[in-house]
Order: sequence, then C-alpha cells, then structure tokens
Amino acid sequence: MGSCPWPNTVEPYVRAAEYVSRVLNGEKPANLPVQAPTKYDLTINLKTAKALGLEVLPTLLARADEVIE
Repeated sequence: MGSCPWPNTVEPYVRAAEYVSRVLNGEKPANLPVQAPTKYDLTINLKTAKALGLEVLPTLLARADEVIE
C-alpha cells in the first residue's frame, strides 16, 4: 500500500529543533514537556506472517499504512 520503504524520520528532528529553539530563547529545559509521537505507522509483512503461520485478517490489512508482500 505505502510507497515509502522506510519510516518517517523527519518528525523527531523537527521536534528536536523546536526544543532547541525554545531553550535558545530562554526557556529552561526542565520546564519543557515530554512529548510522545503523535502518529504511528502500521506495517504488515505478509511473507513473515505466513512463515510464522499467522493469518492476517482483511480488516487489519485495510487499516495498514504499508503492506509488504
């Protein structure tokens, strides 16, 4: 489904740059909130699932961001 074979690695760097900017503008690092990722990608590897004897439901495949055949 997805066309990108690697995860989105840009978002963590954007967040880090925002934190650096805030510190350079005078905020104390201890006062900055801890942030968790806001988006998770679901990738399903059908070849591996088959090798493990797992059945992947069509509804789960439909929700996947990427399916590796």
